[in-house]
Amino acid sequence: MDRNEINKSGMNGNGTGDRRKLLLVEDDGEIRQMLGSFLESEQYEVICAADGNEASERFLEGGYSLVLLDLRLPKRSGLEVLKEIRRISTVPVLILSAKDTDSDKTLGLSLGADDYVTKPFSVTEVLARIKANIRRNTEYARGGGNPDDTAPRKTADISGGAGSSGSKEVLRWGGLTVDEETYSVEKSGERVSLTVKEFEILRLFLKNPKKVYTKAGLYGQVWEEAFLADENAVQVHISRLRNKIEDDPRNPKCIVTVWGIGYRLGEEPGLEEERHIGGKS
Repeated sequence: MDRNEINKSGMNGNGTGDRRKLLLVEDDGEIRQMLGSFLESEQYEVICAADGNEASERFLEGGYSLVLLDLRLPKRSGLEVLKEIRRISTVPVLILSAKDTDSDKTLGLSLGADDYVTKPFSVTEVLARIKANIRRNTEYARGGGNPDDTAPRKTADISGGAGSSGSKEVLRWGGLTVDEETYSVEKSGERVSLTVKEFEILRLFLKNPKKVYTKAGLYGQVWEEAFLADENAVQVHISRLRNKIEDDPRNPKCIVTVWGIGYRLGEEPGLEEERHIGGKS
C-alpha cells in the first residue's frame, strides 16, 4: 500500500459517507494509522484494534457496519476472531490478506468472511469494497427495497424457466423457499441462515434456472466487479452455500458443477423422475 496514494486519496475525500462505524483490526501501526485516517476522511467512524484480544473486546461494544480484519495478529489470530464474530453476528467482514497467505484467505472465506483485499492494496479499492458490502448487508437486513412497498409477490415457476425480473418473488426449488421480500431462506420449513453473498448466489441461480454461469460471470453478477482470475472467492462461497442447502454437499443436486465451465441450477427433485417416466411411456 503506497503512503502517497493514501495521503492523496485522503485529501480528495468527498465526504459522502454515512458516518458508519467500522472496526479496523491491523497489527501494523503504519497501515492502521494511514488506512484509518483515510476512512475517517471519507466520513466513517473508525475504531482500531492492534491484536486479536483487543479486536474481540472492541467488537463487543457493538454498532459496527463492517469489520476490516487482518489474519496474522498477535495474541489471538484473525481466524479465531472471525469465528467468534460469526457466532454472534452477520456483520460483513472484509479480510486484509498478504499475498503469501492464500490458504488463510481461503479458510477465512470458508469461516464466513464476506470479501478480501490483498496487500499491498489500493485504498480506493478498499473503500469501494466497504461501500458495496455495507450496501448489500443493509438491503439484506431490511428485506430489500422500500419497507413500505406493498406490491404483491408472486411465486416463481423455477422448472418452467422464469427469468430475472425486478418484481419481488417467493422462489422455490424442491424443499427450498427463498423470499425476496424478507430476504429469508427455508429448507423443508426450517430457517437457513445465509450471508449476503450466499443469498445473492442462490437467488441468482433460482431466477435463472437454465443458465450456466462461469466463475467469472458469477463473480461479476454477485460481486459486481471485474473478475481478477482469483477463483477462491467463488469456489469457497459455493462450497459454503452447498453445506447449508444440500442434503449431501458432496453430491450436490441444487447447485451443480458443469465441468470445465462453471455452475448451474440442478434439476428440481421429482421433476427429473417425472420426465424420465414420461419418456418411457
